[in-house]
Amino acid sequence: MEIPHGRRSRRSIRSPRGTRNAMRRWLNAALLLAALAVPAAGTANPETPASVDPRLAAAVASPARTAAFVARDPVRHPAEELTFFGIRPSMTVVELWPGGGYWTEILGAYLKPRGRYYLAIQAPGDAEDDAATAKLQGRLAAQRDRLIAITQTTLGPGQFDIAPPGSADVVLTFRNLHNWMDGGYAEQVLAACYKALKPGGIFGIEEHRARTDRPQDPKAKDGYVRQDYARSLAEKAGFRFVASSEMDANPRDTKDWVDGVWTLPPTLSQGEKDRERYLAVGEADNFVMKFEKPRR
Repeated sequence: MEIPHGRRSRRSIRSPRGTRNAMRRWLNAALLLAALAVPAAGTANPETPASVDPRLAAAVASPARTAAFVARDPVRHPAEELTFFGIRPSMTVVELWPGGGYWTEILGAYLKPRGRYYLAIQAPGDAEDDAATAKLQGRLAAQRDRLIAITQTTLGPGQFDIAPPGSADVVLTFRNLHNWMDGGYAEQVLAACYKALKPGGIFGIEEHRARTDRPQDPKAKDGYVRQDYARSLAEKAGFRFVASSEMDANPRDTKDWVDGVWTLPPTLSQGEKDRERYLAVGEADNFVMKFEKPRR
């Protein structure tokens, strides 16, 4: 589940929890973060607005979206990233561990009425995960009229049937790979993605990018994953690499923080300590990669 940076072990937290004042502080931080966002020097810019489907742009611009999610759009580039993955409104799309629903609020609107949408949520049994899932369910229920009917499946240890075999045009995951590495079942998840996709289907992944001058921790305890390591995992599962994008890159992220990726916004695990410093860094450096299930 991707919220905001992913949990230290299996979980992650995409939408803040706590008191109303805590939510207000988080939203203010998100707005400041958006104001600080600048394109990374020497990296590719997001897709130009002209290349984005107007229907997708409308889904992103919807006033029904959660305000805290909208505040993060300048650093997450939702329309550009979904365009990069080649999403079209008639597709069957699977989203893994949707967390609070940042992407779900957009995709659910965009895929209605011609597409099909699967959400592979976490298995019940963990109190924090269950609370996050309940919040997501409430949010989706409140927006039912504007979203496509969503089929929910379960993804976790021993539960990898995310969608019928060979049914999906696209499978997407955002900032979740480190959780599956920590849980010891990342390879099984990628195998499940491969199984669910049609030949020629697309697997899209966004993840916190680790430094290349250090070996990859197989458990990704700091929340960062080397891009070459992630690519090797996908290729081992049978995928063919198609392309990568630097739209979510952040060269200010030195990746040596006291509490890993959770030190940075939007989590800000250190509270008020060095808060302005971490806000100035912004959200983590992230890679975006696109893979294809080979056509037989």
